[in-house]
Amino acid sequence: MVVFGNVSAANLPYQNVFLEALSSELMGHSSFRVPISSQALKTRTRRRTAGPLQVVCVDIPRPELENTVNFLEAASLSASFRSAPRPAKPLKVVIAGAGLAGLSTAKYLADAGHQPLLLEARDVLGGKIAAWKDEDGDWYETGLHIFFGAYPNVQNLFGELGINDRLQWKEHSMIFAMPSKPGEFSRFDFPDVLPAPLNGIWAILRNNEMLTWPEKIKFAIGLLPAMVGGQAYVEAQDGLSVEEWMRKQAIPDRVTDEVFIAMSKALNFINPNELSMQCILIALNRFLQEKHGSKMAFLDGNPPERLCMPIVEHIRSLGGEVRLNSRIRKIELEDDGTVKNFLLTDGTTIQGDAYVFATPVDILKLLLPDSWKEIPYFKKLEKLVGVPVINIHIWFDRKLKNTYDHLLFSRSNLLSVYADMSLTCKEYYDPNRSMLELVFAPAEEWISRTDSDIIDATMKELEKLFPDEIAADQSKAKILKYHVVKTPRSVYKTIPDCEPCRPLQRSPIQGFYLAGDYTKQKYLASMEGAVLSGKFCSQSIVQDYELLAASGRRNLSETTVST
Repeated sequence: MVVFGNVSAANLPYQNVFLEALSSELMGHSSFRVPISSQALKTRTRRRTAGPLQVVCVDIPRPELENTVNFLEAASLSASFRSAPRPAKPLKVVIAGAGLAGLSTAKYLADAGHQPLLLEARDVLGGKIAAWKDEDGDWYETGLHIFFGAYPNVQNLFGELGINDRLQWKEHSMIFAMPSKPGEFSRFDFPDVLPAPLNGIWAILRNNEMLTWPEKIKFAIGLLPAMVGGQAYVEAQDGLSVEEWMRKQAIPDRVTDEVFIAMSKALNFINPNELSMQCILIALNRFLQEKHGSKMAFLDGNPPERLCMPIVEHIRSLGGEVRLNSRIRKIELEDDGTVKNFLLTDGTTIQGDAYVFATPVDILKLLLPDSWKEIPYFKKLEKLVGVPVINIHIWFDRKLKNTYDHLLFSRSNLLSVYADMSLTCKEYYDPNRSMLELVFAPAEEWISRTDSDIIDATMKELEKLFPDEIAADQSKAKILKYHVVKTPRSVYKTIPDCEPCRPLQRSPIQGFYLAGDYTKQKYLASMEGAVLSGKFCSQSIVQDYELLAASGRRNLSETTVST
């Protein structure tokens, strides 16, 4: 995801796709490849073997984030694990799911002197930031991931791992396509010389292409209660959709159409008539209160290798363990209802002193023991449902000109955001051909459609964004190949009245904990939320050390593995 009515699997048209995906924790991904001439293949091979990449796009220096209140708060929480008293006997903590939430949990438990065992069902790290390499050596990802300045825990994590240089920062702008003027864009440029919130106000005032002055004034007046009421007001708006809130505040519908359709789809892959206004207000709060909050960075390569592996190496260096291809079949219980072990699909049982589920909420609900389902803590999870999303990669036979070295908001009916990754990412850089990565959302009506249907629809939208370069019938730019990655259940759907359903990381079951962006933390469904949830989960386990150590039913020196 870019930033940051109840739906049942039983009544969705793609029920079988959904259940199959959930039960296997697999992201559906497929591809199509147009035969390429031998000369073109030689050119592609030369590009990969010609030595160091020669990157011609210019990245912006890393912004000064270290003195912001949120960054310092995140740094303090990280430091608390490293400075915690070393446990007499480290806890063996078994964690299900090696996405950012699980990796974060394991990392900070290891920092605190404990021994995490991280189990990932698939053969790839990352969860919602997973990626795969195709037969040509090109990577394709689960989503188009942007790292904001307003992600203090993520930014701290990069610093703690010594990989700050892997973020490619872009100019401080938000760039929107203009549907009424095909091929043209409108920009919100945030001047570095002004502090927050003046830089954001200036960016809005300077843009006269998307909103008129009367619309800007009405929007500003409508936002006043949020500015005055602070966090309490923001949280109280969870019961309203974006559309409902805008109308309640007498903000013209055109403001929603021009700005907040794109923003809603970028934040949660759904439209303003569904998205909780709390989500928008939290994002605006971060962007307007922090000078560099809305500044964006791309990772310089594929997430499993460039971000996840450094976390894994850190965990292993401190005595932790990470295992792939370790799918959980069942949570087995003791007579008292606490966890006895995790049973894997290969028949192996994994025991520990504490257990964490860091999978998507839909996976957790599938594996919840029957005796837990009526406990209010778990019962409330029924309303939390992952939102479907489709991520698309298209390689063209030429370099597209009508693009930027930046994230672009398409303002299309079918597409959310997109980027020419051959410009924005060092590992994917190509001076001769463009590779567009696009988020197809909302995707609920499309998740069960064929890849060719999805690509055909995408090309019709791209024809509007690139009128001089792309035609739906490929009479202009030709598709060399594409990959379509379907995620039937991605981040939880942030609809109104979901906030009371989000669980704390410490469950009422002794020794059982949760991590994930759907759990209680202030950054909602985002990479930042996932990392912060892992820190909160680790904090709960560290706080419960005496209780968990006293249970003493398991060998505290190593995890028992039996078959």
